[in-house]
Amino acid sequence: MNWKRLCELGCELPEVNEGKWYGMPSLKVRTKSFVGLKVTDVAVFRLESVDEQEFLLETDPEVYFITDHYKGYPAVLARLPKLRVPECRMRLERGWRVTAPSKLVKQFDQRS
Repeated sequence: MNWKRLCELGCELPEVNEGKWYGMPSLKVRTKSFVGLKVTDVAVFRLESVDEQEFLLETDPEVYFITDHYKGYPAVLARLPKLRVPECRMRLERGWRVTAPSKLVKQFDQRS
């Protein structure tokens, strides 16, 4: 995975566009970011909860990690070269669902 491919996958979700999040390239749903390029080959994904963060850190530490900055915040860092397309799609959709307005999520679910 790389940032360009991640953006292609993310833009398949409704009302997603590229933008900035705290100065870094990001994907946004409407005006809110849900994934960003932290540094070359490392992305930060919004999560549903800190519990989800802890689960990812325990079950797949080759892909997922955090720094002290993200402790206690529902987000996780991912090593893009280690992230596979199916997992990336899932992370993008989950982050999108947390960030998108509930009406937009409901419309998306009705189309699926």
